[in-house]
Amino acid sequence: MEERMSEENIEEVRVLEAQIERLQAEVAVLQGQQQDNNMDITFHLKGQMQDAMSYVCGRKQGGGKEKVLSKLKEEVEELEEDLKWQTRMNAISLDSCTTKTLQSSKSGSKLVQQLCVSGHCSELVFQVEFQLSEVKEGQGSKRMISDLNVVMDDSDLQSFSSFLSGVEESSDLLLLFRTLRTFSDRCEDRCRTFQHFQEKYPSVVSLPGGCRSEVMALNHPELPGCILFAHWSVEVSREGAVAPKINLLTKIPERALQLFPSQPVGGAAEAFQSLLRILGPEAALESVIRAVSLSQHT
Repeated sequence: MEERMSEENIEEVRVLEAQIERLQAEVAVLQGQQQDNNMDITFHLKGQMQDAMSYVCGRKQGGGKEKVLSKLKEEVEELEEDLKWQTRMNAISLDSCTTKTLQSSKSGSKLVQQLCVSGHCSELVFQVEFQLSEVKEGQGSKRMISDLNVVMDDSDLQSFSSFLSGVEESSDLLLLFRTLRTFSDRCEDRCRTFQHFQEKYPSVVSLPGGCRSEVMALNHPELPGCILFAHWSVEVSREGAVAPKINLLTKIPERALQLFPSQPVGGAAEAFQSLLRILGPEAALESVIRAVSLSQHT
């Protein structure tokens, strides 16, 4: 009885060993197939990556490198020319632009970005921050500007502050840049006029705050203490209308007023306004300058 049970156990062991050998053979075959597949995939991906890198680096055969470099050069030249044209057209030069994404939907239907743009228009330096929201509608898209904030690096912009407040409320970026260009042009007109008169009448005309200030002083050497001030400001309405405002102010010592009590000194400002309406700013100012310096030329 015991011998029979021993023979059955031996037979079962042999069967199990045979099954283990078959399983080991199958595992070896599967491992070999896996290695072959991995080699094929690696080779395929390696070839694709090499092709992509070769394309980016311009290493394709048949003059591919030269073609890529040539195309990039053309695109850069086109962008530079477009930037020059835009600068000549609106006289606004952009120095930097940073963009930060605040919201982006997974479907790509809505994008909200925070932009910060800095630059200058003539001597006026500015920085503009705003949010740009883009929502796709069918085949097109709709863009909206909000949270507009404008910082101007100039202390002499009292007449511009009210306009800036209105622009920030309405987030009208186009009105801002259009008015900035016109305002800058009028300030340049004033600067050129002041410089011209100072060079033409150096003994009479002085610019206490420099050629870019709002004040030009007229002081005859033979009449110390008697000064006429031409105050030329550039006014800007909340709607963006730009217009020069010029007034003639007098500074005469009290002693001189006592010597000539009957002279209508205050009438000089009114007379200048009449000249201004008839002749315009430059001719009216030159008439006053020539009147102040008349004794020097006679």
